[in-house]
Amino acid sequence: MQRKRYVPGRTGSTVRTAVALALGLGLGAGLTACSGGAPADGVAVDAKAGPAAAVAPPGRYRTLFEPCGAVPQATLKDLLPGAADLPDAERDKAYRGVAAVTYDTDRRVGCTWRAETPEASHWVSLDIERVVSYDAAVSDDDRAQEVYVRKQLAAGIPLAPTAPPTPSGTPSGTPSGTPSGSSAGTPSGAPSGTPSATGSPAATSPVADRSPASGAPSATTTPTPATTGLEPRVLTGLGDIAYLDDVLSTVGADGHQRAVSVVFRTSNVIVTVSYREQTAGAVDAPDSAELQEKARNLARRLAERLEE
Repeated sequence: MQRKRYVPGRTGSTVRTAVALALGLGLGAGLTACSGGAPADGVAVDAKAGPAAAVAPPGRYRTLFEPCGAVPQATLKDLLPGAADLPDAERDKAYRGVAAVTYDTDRRVGCTWRAETPEASHWVSLDIERVVSYDAAVSDDDRAQEVYVRKQLAAGIPLAPTAPPTPSGTPSGTPSGTPSGSSAGTPSGAPSGTPSATGSPAATSPVADRSPASGAPSATTTPTPATTGLEPRVLTGLGDIAYLDDVLSTVGADGHQRAVSVVFRTSNVIVTVSYREQTAGAVDAPDSAELQEKARNLARRLAERLEE
Protein backbone atom coordinates (compact mmCIF):
# COMPACT_ATOMS: atom_id res chain seq x y z
CA MET A 1 0.00 0.00 0.00
CA GLN A 2 1.35 3.41 -1.01
CA ARG A 3 1.98 5.77 1.87
CA LYS A 4 0.79 9.37 1.75
CA ARG A 5 3.43 11.93 1.25
CA TYR A 6 4.06 14.24 4.14
CA VAL A 7 3.13 17.82 3.27
CA PRO A 8 4.29 20.46 5.78
CA GLY A 9 1.52 22.71 7.25
CA ARG A 10 -1.38 20.40 6.52
CA THR A 11 -1.43 18.27 9.61
CA GLY A 12 -4.20 18.78 12.15
CA SER A 13 -1.82 19.69 14.92
CA THR A 14 -0.19 22.36 12.85
CA VAL A 15 -3.51 23.88 11.90
CA ARG A 16 -4.65 23.89 15.48
CA THR A 17 -1.41 25.52 16.56
CA ALA A 18 -1.81 28.27 14.01
CA VAL A 19 -5.40 28.96 15.04
CA ALA A 20 -4.41 29.10 18.69
CA LEU A 21 -1.61 31.53 17.91
CA ALA A 22 -3.96 33.75 15.93
CA LEU A 23 -6.57 33.73 18.64
CA GLY A 24 -3.95 34.41 21.26
CA LEU A 25 -2.67 37.39 19.36
CA GLY A 26 -6.20 38.69 18.81
CA LEU A 27 -7.19 38.28 22.44
CA GLY A 28 -3.97 39.88 23.56
CA ALA A 29 -4.60 42.88 21.37
CA GLY A 30 -8.20 43.13 22.58
CA LEU A 31 -7.13 42.94 26.19
CA THR A 32 -4.48 45.54 25.60
CA ALA A 33 -7.02 47.83 23.96
CA CYS A 34 -9.56 47.35 26.77
CA SER A 35 -7.05 47.91 29.54
CA GLY A 36 -5.36 50.86 27.97
CA GLY A 37 -8.36 52.61 26.36
CA ALA A 38 -11.30 54.65 27.65
CA PRO A 39 -14.27 53.02 29.43
CA ALA A 40 -16.89 51.51 27.19
CA ASP A 41 -19.87 53.63 26.21
CA GLY A 42 -22.69 53.62 28.80
CA VAL A 43 -20.43 52.69 31.74
CA ALA A 44 -20.39 55.44 34.38
CA VAL A 45 -17.49 55.67 36.79
CA ASP A 46 -18.18 57.70 39.95
CA ALA A 47 -14.88 58.64 41.49
CA LYS A 48 -16.66 60.44 44.37
CA ALA A 49 -18.91 57.57 45.46
CA GLY A 50 -19.10 57.60 49.26
CA PRO A 51 -19.96 54.88 51.76
CA ALA A 52 -23.36 53.19 51.67
CA ALA A 53 -26.21 54.93 53.53
CA ALA A 54 -26.73 53.88 57.14
CA VAL A 55 -29.51 51.35 57.75
CA ALA A 56 -32.14 52.32 60.34
CA PRO A 57 -32.05 50.15 63.48
CA PRO A 58 -34.58 47.33 63.87
CA GLY A 59 -37.29 47.40 66.50
CA ARG A 60 -36.87 45.97 69.96
CA TYR A 61 -39.27 43.07 69.45
CA ARG A 62 -38.82 40.20 67.01
CA THR A 63 -41.63 37.94 68.27
CA LEU A 64 -44.97 38.24 70.11
CA PHE A 65 -46.35 36.43 73.12
CA GLU A 66 -49.38 34.16 73.01
CA PRO A 67 -52.34 36.47 73.81
CA CYS A 68 -54.99 34.08 75.15
CA GLY A 69 -52.66 32.90 77.89
CA ALA A 70 -51.45 36.39 78.73
CA VAL A 71 -54.49 37.32 80.87
CA PRO A 72 -54.79 35.53 84.23
CA GLN A 73 -58.12 33.91 85.08
CA ALA A 74 -58.50 36.17 88.12
CA THR A 75 -58.41 39.19 85.80
CA LEU A 76 -60.91 37.57 83.44
CA LYS A 77 -63.30 36.94 86.33
CA ASP A 78 -63.27 40.66 87.04
CA LEU A 79 -63.71 41.59 83.36
CA LEU A 80 -66.42 38.99 82.71
CA PRO A 81 -68.64 39.00 85.82
CA GLY A 82 -71.36 37.01 84.08
CA ALA A 83 -69.07 34.03 83.40
CA ALA A 84 -69.18 32.89 87.02
CA ASP A 85 -72.87 31.95 86.67
CA LEU A 86 -72.40 29.91 83.50
CA PRO A 87 -72.29 26.10 83.47
CA ASP A 88 -68.81 24.66 83.92
CA ALA A 89 -68.21 23.88 80.25
CA GLU A 90 -69.35 27.31 79.09
CA ARG A 91 -67.43 29.06 81.87
CA ASP A 92 -64.20 27.28 80.95
CA LYS A 93 -64.75 28.17 77.30
CA ALA A 94 -65.34 31.83 78.19
CA TYR A 95 -62.12 32.00 80.20
CA ARG A 96 -60.13 30.15 77.53
CA GLY A 97 -60.86 32.75 74.86
CA VAL A 98 -60.77 32.49 71.07
CA ALA A 99 -57.52 33.23 69.29
CA ALA A 100 -57.64 35.54 66.29
CA VAL A 101 -56.83 34.02 62.91
CA THR A 102 -53.59 35.51 61.58
CA TYR A 103 -51.12 34.51 58.88
CA ASP A 104 -47.98 35.22 60.90
CA THR A 105 -48.05 35.00 64.68
CA ASP A 106 -44.73 36.84 64.86
CA ARG A 107 -46.36 39.85 63.24
CA ARG A 108 -49.91 39.93 64.66
CA VAL A 109 -51.88 38.05 67.30
CA GLY A 110 -55.18 38.54 69.11
CA CYS A 111 -57.71 36.96 71.42
CA THR A 112 -61.36 37.51 72.39
CA TRP A 113 -63.30 36.59 75.53
CA ARG A 114 -67.07 36.85 75.88
CA ALA A 115 -69.70 36.18 78.53
CA GLU A 116 -73.45 36.85 78.21
CA THR A 117 -76.24 37.04 80.76
CA PRO A 118 -79.86 38.22 80.40
CA GLU A 119 -78.98 41.55 82.05
CA ALA A 120 -75.59 42.34 80.50
CA SER A 121 -72.95 41.03 78.13
CA HIS A 122 -69.20 41.64 78.27
CA TRP A 123 -66.49 41.35 75.64
CA VAL A 124 -62.73 41.66 76.00
CA SER A 125 -60.42 41.60 72.99
CA LEU A 126 -56.70 42.06 72.43
CA ASP A 127 -54.95 42.99 69.22
CA ILE A 128 -51.14 42.99 69.27
CA GLU A 129 -49.23 44.05 66.17
CA ARG A 130 -45.47 44.03 65.58
CA VAL A 131 -44.66 46.65 62.96
CA VAL A 132 -41.76 46.07 60.57
CA SER A 133 -40.41 48.74 58.24
CA TYR A 134 -39.40 47.59 54.78
CA ASP A 135 -37.60 50.89 54.14
CA ALA A 136 -33.94 50.74 55.14
CA ALA A 137 -33.99 54.46 55.94
CA VAL A 138 -37.00 54.20 58.31
CA SER A 139 -36.72 52.34 61.60
CA ASP A 140 -39.34 49.91 62.86
CA ASP A 141 -40.13 52.28 65.74
CA ASP A 142 -40.76 55.20 63.39
CA ARG A 143 -43.03 53.08 61.19
CA ALA A 144 -44.92 51.89 64.29
CA GLN A 145 -45.38 55.50 65.35
CA GLU A 146 -46.95 56.28 61.96
CA VAL A 147 -49.42 53.41 62.39
CA TYR A 148 -50.21 54.51 65.94
CA VAL A 149 -50.83 58.15 64.91
CA ARG A 150 -53.29 57.04 62.24
CA LYS A 151 -55.23 55.07 64.87
CA GLN A 152 -55.37 57.99 67.28
CA LEU A 153 -56.47 60.50 64.64
CA ALA A 154 -59.13 58.06 63.40
CA ALA A 155 -60.49 57.99 66.97
CA GLY A 156 -60.76 61.80 66.87
CA ILE A 157 -58.26 62.36 69.69
CA PRO A 158 -55.70 65.17 69.23
CA LEU A 159 -52.08 64.11 69.30
CA ALA A 160 -51.36 66.42 72.24
CA PRO A 161 -53.66 68.01 74.84
CA THR A 162 -54.69 71.58 73.96
CA ALA A 163 -53.47 74.11 76.53
CA PRO A 164 -56.17 76.45 77.88
CA PRO A 165 -55.87 80.08 76.74
CA THR A 166 -53.96 82.38 79.04
CA PRO A 167 -56.25 85.11 80.47
CA SER A 168 -55.20 88.66 79.73
CA GLY A 169 -54.21 90.86 82.64
CA THR A 170 -55.88 93.92 81.13
CA PRO A 171 -59.70 94.17 81.28
CA SER A 172 -61.40 94.28 77.89
CA GLY A 173 -62.56 97.73 76.77
CA THR A 174 -60.00 99.71 78.81
CA PRO A 175 -56.69 100.37 77.03
CA SER A 176 -53.59 99.65 79.09
CA GLY A 177 -52.34 102.69 80.91
CA THR A 178 -55.55 104.71 80.34
CA PRO A 179 -57.71 105.49 83.40
CA SER A 180 -61.25 104.22 83.27
CA GLY A 181 -63.68 106.88 82.12
CA SER A 182 -60.97 108.94 80.39
CA SER A 183 -61.97 111.02 77.38
CA ALA A 184 -59.29 109.16 75.39
CA GLY A 185 -61.74 106.27 75.04
CA THR A 186 -64.43 108.45 73.36
CA PRO A 187 -64.21 108.76 69.56
CA SER A 188 -63.51 112.27 68.27
CA GLY A 189 -66.65 114.08 67.18
CA ALA A 190 -69.05 111.80 69.05
CA PRO A 191 -72.32 113.54 69.88
CA SER A 192 -72.89 114.71 73.42
CA GLY A 193 -74.40 112.00 75.64
CA THR A 194 -73.07 109.12 73.57
CA PRO A 195 -71.77 106.45 76.02
CA SER A 196 -68.13 105.48 75.78
CA ALA A 197 -66.79 101.92 75.47
CA THR A 198 -66.77 101.68 79.25
CA GLY A 199 -70.26 103.11 79.72
CA SER A 200 -73.53 101.52 80.66
CA PRO A 201 -73.96 97.84 79.63
CA ALA A 202 -77.47 98.68 78.43
CA ALA A 203 -76.05 100.85 75.67
CA THR A 204 -73.68 98.14 74.51
CA SER A 205 -74.48 96.00 71.47
CA PRO A 206 -75.90 92.62 72.58
CA VAL A 207 -73.50 90.74 70.26
CA ALA A 208 -70.36 92.40 71.56
CA ASP A 209 -67.88 90.18 73.36
CA ARG A 210 -67.58 91.26 76.95
CA SER A 211 -64.86 90.59 79.45
CA PRO A 212 -65.65 89.02 82.84
CA ALA A 213 -64.36 92.28 84.33
CA SER A 214 -67.36 94.14 82.91
CA GLY A 215 -69.72 92.07 85.03
CA ALA A 216 -72.00 90.94 82.16
CA PRO A 217 -71.60 87.72 80.12
CA SER A 218 -71.48 87.87 76.34
CA ALA A 219 -74.77 87.21 74.57
CA THR A 220 -72.95 84.89 72.11
CA THR A 221 -71.02 82.87 74.69
CA THR A 222 -71.82 79.15 74.70
CA PRO A 223 -71.45 77.50 78.11
CA THR A 224 -68.57 75.04 78.16
CA PRO A 225 -69.66 71.62 79.40
CA ALA A 226 -67.96 70.55 82.57
CA THR A 227 -65.23 67.96 82.08
CA THR A 228 -65.27 64.79 84.10
CA GLY A 229 -61.79 63.51 83.33
CA LEU A 230 -63.30 60.47 81.59
CA GLU A 231 -63.39 61.91 78.08
CA PRO A 232 -61.35 60.29 75.28
CA ARG A 233 -57.81 61.49 75.90
CA VAL A 234 -54.08 60.94 75.73
CA LEU A 235 -52.71 58.73 78.53
CA THR A 236 -49.38 59.03 80.29
CA GLY A 237 -47.28 56.40 82.00
CA LEU A 238 -48.30 53.62 79.60
CA GLY A 239 -45.77 52.43 77.04
CA ASP A 240 -44.03 55.05 74.91
CA ILE A 241 -47.33 56.72 74.00
CA ALA A 242 -50.99 55.85 74.61
CA TYR A 243 -54.59 57.05 74.35
CA LEU A 244 -58.05 56.03 75.58
CA ASP A 245 -61.31 56.15 73.65
CA ASP A 246 -64.80 55.83 75.18
CA VAL A 247 -67.97 55.56 73.10
CA LEU A 248 -71.54 55.12 74.40
CA SER A 249 -74.25 54.03 71.96
CA THR A 250 -77.80 52.72 72.06
CA VAL A 251 -78.71 49.18 71.11
CA GLY A 252 -82.27 48.33 70.17
CA ALA A 253 -85.14 50.13 71.83
CA ASP A 254 -83.71 50.67 75.32
CA GLY A 255 -80.31 48.96 75.45
CA HIS A 256 -76.95 50.67 75.86
CA GLN A 257 -73.44 49.69 74.88
CA ARG A 258 -70.21 51.29 76.05
CA ALA A 259 -66.94 50.49 74.29
CA VAL A 260 -63.65 51.50 75.88
CA SER A 261 -60.38 51.12 73.97
CA VAL A 262 -56.86 51.62 75.28
CA VAL A 263 -54.13 51.74 72.64
CA PHE A 264 -50.44 52.04 73.39
CA ARG A 265 -47.14 51.64 71.58
CA THR A 266 -43.93 50.22 73.00
CA SER A 267 -41.06 50.37 70.50
CA ASN A 268 -42.35 48.60 67.38
CA VAL A 269 -45.34 46.86 69.03
CA ILE A 270 -48.85 48.36 69.16
CA VAL A 271 -51.35 46.90 71.65
CA THR A 272 -55.10 47.54 71.51
CA VAL A 273 -57.27 46.56 74.49
CA SER A 274 -61.03 46.71 73.83
CA TYR A 275 -63.59 46.27 76.61
CA ARG A 276 -67.32 46.43 75.92
CA GLU A 277 -70.41 46.08 78.07
CA GLN A 278 -73.97 45.95 76.74
CA THR A 279 -77.08 46.23 78.89
CA ALA A 280 -80.70 45.54 78.07
CA GLY A 281 -84.10 46.59 79.38
CA ALA A 282 -84.28 48.98 82.30
CA VAL A 283 -80.67 48.35 83.35
CA ASP A 284 -78.62 51.53 83.57
CA ALA A 285 -76.02 52.33 80.94
CA PRO A 286 -72.57 50.86 81.64
CA ASP A 287 -70.47 52.98 83.97
CA SER A 288 -67.66 54.79 82.18
CA ALA A 289 -65.29 55.03 85.14
CA GLU A 290 -65.53 51.31 85.91
CA LEU A 291 -64.91 50.16 82.35
CA GLN A 292 -62.04 52.58 81.85
CA GLU A 293 -60.32 51.48 85.05
CA LYS A 294 -60.55 47.81 84.12
CA ALA A 295 -59.34 48.40 80.56
CA ARG A 296 -56.39 50.49 81.77
CA ASN A 297 -55.42 47.85 84.36
CA LEU A 298 -55.35 45.19 81.65
CA ALA A 299 -53.29 47.43 79.36
CA ARG A 300 -50.76 48.03 82.15
CA ARG A 301 -50.46 44.29 82.72
CA LEU A 302 -49.73 43.72 79.03
CA ALA A 303 -47.18 46.54 79.01
CA GLU A 304 -45.41 44.82 81.91
CA ARG A 305 -45.52 41.56 79.95
CA LEU A 306 -43.70 43.23 77.08
CA GLU A 307 -40.98 44.35 79.47
CA GLU A 308 -40.26 40.80 80.68
